[in-house]
Amino acid sequence: MKVDVVMPKMGESIQEGKILRWLKKPGDHVDRDEIILEISTDKVDTEVPAPTEGVIVQLLANENDTIEVGKVIAVLDTDASAIPVAHTISAPETMPAPTPKAAPAPAPVPIPMPIPAPAPPMPAPAATSGESTVDIVMPKMGESIQEGKILRWLKKPGDFVERDEILLEISTDKVDTEVPAPSAGTLVEILAAENDTIEVGKVIARLGSSRVAVASVPVPIAAPPVPALAPPPSAPIYVAPPALVAAAIESAKTTDIPRVSNGRFYSPLVRTIAEAEKVTLEELNSIAGTGMESRVTKNDILAYIASRSVTPASTLVNVSATANPSVVAIPSTAKPAVTMPVTYGDDTEIIPMDRVRQVIAEHMVRSKQTSPHVTSVGEADITAIVKLREKYKSTFEKREGFKLTLTPFFMRAIVDGVKANPMVNVSVDGKNIIRHKRINLSFATLLDDGNLIVPVAKNADAMSITGIGRTVFDLSTRARTKKLAPEDIQGGTIALTNMGAWGSLFGTPVINQPQTAIIGVYAVQKRPVVREINGEDLIVIRHMVYVSITYDHRVIDGALASNFLSTMIKSLEKMDENTIEL
Repeated sequence: MKVDVVMPKMGESIQEGKILRWLKKPGDHVDRDEIILEISTDKVDTEVPAPTEGVIVQLLANENDTIEVGKVIAVLDTDASAIPVAHTISAPETMPAPTPKAAPAPAPVPIPMPIPAPAPPMPAPAATSGESTVDIVMPKMGESIQEGKILRWLKKPGDFVERDEILLEISTDKVDTEVPAPSAGTLVEILAAENDTIEVGKVIARLGSSRVAVASVPVPIAAPPVPALAPPPSAPIYVAPPALVAAAIESAKTTDIPRVSNGRFYSPLVRTIAEAEKVTLEELNSIAGTGMESRVTKNDILAYIASRSVTPASTLVNVSATANPSVVAIPSTAKPAVTMPVTYGDDTEIIPMDRVRQVIAEHMVRSKQTSPHVTSVGEADITAIVKLREKYKSTFEKREGFKLTLTPFFMRAIVDGVKANPMVNVSVDGKNIIRHKRINLSFATLLDDGNLIVPVAKNADAMSITGIGRTVFDLSTRARTKKLAPEDIQGGTIALTNMGAWGSLFGTPVINQPQTAIIGVYAVQKRPVVREINGEDLIVIRHMVYVSITYDHRVIDGALASNFLSTMIKSLEKMDENTIEL
């Protein structure tokens, strides 16, 4: 039977992927879940496994081709007697048969520590002959989330579970949640241990389709990665700072970049860039990665390449392999450009960023690099809304069980602004503008640890003021108790940030990618303003608030943003007890 391998969908906004490297060729036999190629998208680099066991009979795309999501890129044949056919890709010469390489002379190394014997693989559980299994994969918890950490397994191999019964608890940078069983059956295999960090889409367990006898299988115990050769404590490890390495390691070049080196994983994209730019493994190992578990990201290697191209490499740093290594510069005849280390006195405190703060920082920097930000400002007279809230807040709280705030009124006004100016409710995909027909309102929520999360009020255009209030209360409450579901933080089309509670009068928020507009509302103040009453200009005291829209100038111009702002302000100023029903 022929089985198609298609370009996988790696996120809501991802419509295509680039083939980095084929790891298999026509005629190769592959097992289920064996890696057959590496791909890259705008958001993630990953490996594509075989969907089933079989023989590769056809490759339908070249390396470096960019393919739409869902397109067939290869064909497998599950028949053991399958005869491979030739490539049908346009340039077969891009995939020559591998030629034997001369074995490089081994570089002298310190006396290696003994290599611990690998732990025996976890035996596959015994199941009824012909029993089909269902893969349990690490779920995708948000557009920017690419991995999750297993907190706790609630079931063990051999346990029978009902559909939607909770199997395990996981944690990501944005949300902690439970993973339910996709169907009823017996848990026959656990493939990841507690505290393991697993990439989205990776299989973490297998579920039998019925009650089956399962052998006793211990859950694997997480252990730190062990490098192939661990030098003794006295052996020097050479670590080169960026921009000071290329010339100094001419005698120890390793151009073949493995997936894992010294216990650190290198993504397909990083390996491709390294090979294209002739970055050696020794150089790559020297780069201080900013990714998860100190992984080297695309930005890390590009920054290193840029610094290497403008600064002569002349120095190596000897770092003793101790828990607190000392750094000793090795003199050189060249004069390197050295950045002096920053030192801090006793009157300072160094606070490492937690994972959430690191993700927020990365997200904010990426947003500024992606979108040319422009902010337009207006002010609204919300005296009638303030009076309406004061009049009905006690009745509202008794009826609904939560306090009536100004936020639902602001969100309703945003909905009115989008309805009149639908082209602010868009996102960008390459050279295409994606206009969203529903209004899914993201709103920034402050957590107890000081970090932010942005839940989404879906279909806000179909809600009343009270309905919006209920949704905001529910989502913000679950955000603070870490009970948000993955879909609660996905799919936002336009955002609101309300800084009024902290007394801020005005600000310029950063756009929440991949959206193109964020609305800011601030502190409500009583101010003297001029109003025309019965043909006379009079100074009166009104409740005033500044309202801003920060927008992506690639697709939203000043006139459109100003029209939106004007519509939103008019909507706020028309709201009173005669026009609003709570």
